[in-house]
Amino acid sequence: MSILNTIVAHKKKEVASTKELIPIPELEKFEYFNRKTISFKDHIIAEDKTGIIGEFKRKSPSKGIINNTARVEEVTKGYALAGASALSVLTDFIFFGGVVDDLRIARAANKIPILRKEFIIDEYQILEAKAIGADAVLLIASILEIKKAKDLARKAHDIGLQVLMEIHDENELSRINEHVDVVGVNNRNLDTFVVDLQHSVSLSEMIPDGFVKISESGISKPEDILFLRQHGFDGFLIGENFMKNDDPVFAFSEFVKKNM
Repeated sequence: MSILNTIVAHKKKEVASTKELIPIPELEKFEYFNRKTISFKDHIIAEDKTGIIGEFKRKSPSKGIINNTARVEEVTKGYALAGASALSVLTDFIFFGGVVDDLRIARAANKIPILRKEFIIDEYQILEAKAIGADAVLLIASILEIKKAKDLARKAHDIGLQVLMEIHDENELSRINEHVDVVGVNNRNLDTFVVDLQHSVSLSEMIPDGFVKISESGISKPEDILFLRQHGFDGFLIGENFMKNDDPVFAFSEFVKKNM
């Protein structure tokens, strides 16, 4: 069984359990549920922004523990002050060490858009994302059928969230629909975990016109940003490159200084 299949199998059980613990009517009473969201897409393409989406991530299936001492409030606020266009916060616990409170804490500390990075397979998770303060949600094309991808994206739009659709290969282009705001190309092969920026380049021209494009994974130096911009990318999701440092905010700040 692939790592994605393992994650999805666990996620189905997790969502079923959470639904019982916190029913939808309870979610709708959460502090941020009726909050007006901030445009994830607009912040990425704004000319006065870096285009960088700074990600808070404690661990990953491929690397294990990346940073288990960093505090989400300090790191996300530091990223924002150093020029991040948006933030990405992992909320999966078993595989990435995140919790929903991480996003809630990041929301309270920041005024820029926040992406909920999660393995979303159910509308409940969309509603939960809004309730904890997200402005956008990640949908992973490889774990969703075409109709499911469209239904989830539509639901996100219905409650004011924007949608980042992540693709890994050209077969997944069919998941892109009119309710998607941003298309992300993951440079990591999820079977081998090999990362190659050329993957973004190969898929860039296949993405339909009208979508903001971001590149994810494997971006480790300012030259990578220049290279990807030349191939039509507006945004750059970077997590491990900063989080692997004792001081992620300093690493982010130094990266931005070299890139601006």
